[in-house]
Amino acid sequence: METISIIHAPEHVDEKVRIGVWLSNKRSSGKIAFLQLRDGTAFFQGVLRKNDVSEEKFNEAKELRQETSLYVTGTIHEDSRSKFGYEMEIEDFEVVGESEDYPITPKEHGIDFLLDHRHLWLRSSKPHALLKIRNEVIRATFEFFNDRDFIKIDAPLLTGSAPEGTTELFKTDYFGQDAFLSQTGQLYEEAAAMAFGRVFSFGPSFRAEKSKTRRHLTEFWMIEPEMAWMHQEDSLAIQEQYIAFLVQSVIDNCQSELAVIGRDVETLKKYTRLPYPRISYDDAIKLLQENDFDVDWGVDFGSPEETFLANHFDQPVFVLNYPKAIKAFYMKRHPTRDDVVICADLLAPEGYGEIIGGSERDTDFDYLRDRIVESGQDPKDYDWYLDLRKYGSVPHSGFGLGLERFLTWITLQDHLRETIPFPRMINRIYP
Repeated sequence: METISIIHAPEHVDEKVRIGVWLSNKRSSGKIAFLQLRDGTAFFQGVLRKNDVSEEKFNEAKELRQETSLYVTGTIHEDSRSKFGYEMEIEDFEVVGESEDYPITPKEHGIDFLLDHRHLWLRSSKPHALLKIRNEVIRATFEFFNDRDFIKIDAPLLTGSAPEGTTELFKTDYFGQDAFLSQTGQLYEEAAAMAFGRVFSFGPSFRAEKSKTRRHLTEFWMIEPEMAWMHQEDSLAIQEQYIAFLVQSVIDNCQSELAVIGRDVETLKKYTRLPYPRISYDDAIKLLQENDFDVDWGVDFGSPEETFLANHFDQPVFVLNYPKAIKAFYMKRHPTRDDVVICADLLAPEGYGEIIGGSERDTDFDYLRDRIVESGQDPKDYDWYLDLRKYGSVPHSGFGLGLERFLTWITLQDHLRETIPFPRMINRIYP
């Protein structure tokens, strides 16, 4: 007799198998006990009939508590009534680990309670589905970039400077020298792009922001590609192809998970249609003002403005060429204007706002050095970065995708924290 996982049950119809499971719920109806089982790969039902086991065993099944671990032995059958499509007719079971007073009972619980018990909440069907979708997005990310000749580069997590020109950094002592938890690997990716042409990083980022919005985290994961010999328009094409690829991969490989969280697949399908619309920052300001938004040229957009713009197009939309004063020092100057830079944010519809920020990078040594000084930083900290402009610099562009923001959008969640396996305690202080 073979020991299998639930996910492989369709390959063993009418066969007797053994599975290690946890009991997520149960109910009984006279001479039948219905056990809701999970093993980490999937959820399905086990049916135990009183006539198939001893009376002692049947009574033991009725007393099993939520999250008891056990081996179940039985025959796999098709079950067209269930979402999974298969169930087990149980002939025997063996308790492995008892469970007493499991706190997340099958009733409604508030988000704060669930996050306080995140180490256990992971076992429930919704977070299980969300994190399987997260895993698919990560898998598809590697497939997308590997298939397009990108090399993965791991940027350091401890840095001595602030690439985004912000003071919102976690500071630590590095053997007597100031160091900071990294907020982006982009500058290192630029160096790697000059060696490999096309690179990307995937890793954690940290920002010391006591934000009370549901769109910000102190720790999050970023995918950051950087591409040599590439201007901004070509970068935008890569960005929209990447987003469409991720959405299609989730549609193709996470049907059951999307059903669990109630995400409409037909809505997702329209986000695979390219190209995405584009609008300049100038025109976006005009559009907002025409629709009674109190915004002036030069301000960064907040949640209401981003929501309106994306919903106006009913698609992800690129907003192009923001004011230089509100963007990072490394962004390339516009060829005919001194007040804007060549950059773009990709805004997601349905109220989720920015999911990608990117730009073409400036290649002029003196200009970048002056911009570093203007941002209040020491050019000596960037000697290595400025070297890239001294030794064969080329046009290059890049962008960053916030994994949790993307996941929150495609899964239609209210909280970024629900898309992270183990959100830090600090992320629960500011709901």
